[in-house]
Amino acid sequence: QVQLVESGGGLAQAGGSLTLACVDSGRTSGTYAMGWFRQAPGKEREFVARITMSGGFADTADSLIGRFIISRDNAKNTVFLQMNSLKPEDTAVYYCNAVNGGTAYWGQGTQVTVSS
Repeated sequence: QVQLVESGGGLAQAGGSLTLACVDSGRTSGTYAMGWFRQAPGKEREFVARITMSGGFADTADSLIGRFIISRDNAKNTVFLQMNSLKPEDTAVYYCNAVNGGTAYWGQGTQVTVSS
């Protein structure tokens, strides 16, 4: 069973960087893609980026291209989100997402706070 565990959130200053990690601790086979969404206070959850586990095809929200980079380590069932040039508006809870067998799974989220 897919069990997603996020790490790497925390406090950063504007202009700084953070890297989030998400591991499928269930070591589930057959996952099609893993990625990230985020939800800021008072806003809807929005897509950040995703990557296919086979082939490594990546897709990033247009507004984040050039600052956020998604990557994966298949051997470790892990996906990473490198966030650069952080802005206060990047402050949100970041959720890991995996699609396996047509079902979407979610992690519990990790808080990212960017101070100005």
